[in-house]
Amino acid sequence: MAAETTSFELKEPAPPDELVPSIGLWPWWVAGIALVLLAIILLVVFRKRAVTVDPAAARNAAFKDALAALAGASAASAREAAVQGSLILRRYLATAAADPALFETHEEFVARQDSLNALSPPAREAAAEGFSRFASLKYAPEIPDADPAEVLADSKRLLETLHGGFAA
Repeated sequence: MAAETTSFELKEPAPPDELVPSIGLWPWWVAGIALVLLAIILLVVFRKRAVTVDPAAARNAAFKDALAALAGASAASAREAAVQGSLILRRYLATAAADPALFETHEEFVARQDSLNALSPPAREAAAEGFSRFASLKYAPEIPDADPAEVLADSKRLLETLHGGFAA
């Protein structure tokens, strides 16, 4: 048998560009167009969903909620009644007047110059007097002898004054 000999000659390797598949730019164009279309669709959907809130309807809903809360409130002492009434009225103001009164102390609320600008001056005056009375009941050293039902009735009267005091 005749043996064949092979030569050990070094050959140039194939360029690596031939091994990479050639895709081109079309996938990037498709992805870009898809992202732009998705952004347009999301923009249209969110603009349709953006509902303008009627301030009068929000005030009326907050008023009904506050009335229901006051009707269901019961307190054993004047201090408890003042705390409940003040909290209910502050929640109402936070919703109806977009006022941060719910998150402020009494001193911060009284000291703020722009508090309750949406209300008429008599309603602002009634609010200042009412919340000062609530503060004196809540923070008195001794539990006051005031009637809790009367404190809650005062809260309801103040709520009605505040609700009627919004400037048109």
